[in-house]
Amino acid sequence: MADAVHAIGKAMFDALMRGDKEATIAAFADDAEIFDPHYPRPHMRGKAEIRAGLDWGFGSMKSFGFDIKHYFPGKDGLSGVFEVDTHHVLKIGKKLDFPQIFVMETDGSKVTALRAYEPYGPNGMGGVFLGIERLKWKMSGK
Repeated sequence: MADAVHAIGKAMFDALMRGDKEATIAAFADDAEIFDPHYPRPHMRGKAEIRAGLDWGFGSMKSFGFDIKHYFPGKDGLSGVFEVDTHHVLKIGKKLDFPQIFVMETDGSKVTALRAYEPYGPNGMGGVFLGIERLKWKMSGK
């Protein structure tokens, strides 16, 4: 059964899949926080850091894909958990298919916190490139 949090989350995922960065950013409250280990700065605080993370994400991805498999509403009516099958395509053409869990908190109209959980850690070449990207961001003061 859909609720306000489900609608907010679905709209955010849909904006990402459309490639609409501005609509994605608009889904977040000004003081929102994101934690996602796929990004060079895993813990992003506020819209400026979220925008920087999304700039990197949109710069790296040909397309984002999120199929909502399950949704579990929080008892407070302001939070929920999305289990998704993720289907991204990097700009170099590599397909990335993996499951993810997103824990979302809202104020009833905007995302205030979003945490991503994956059943693995970065490894292989993806882990190498992410490590390099994190080092570059740290050295540049981002």
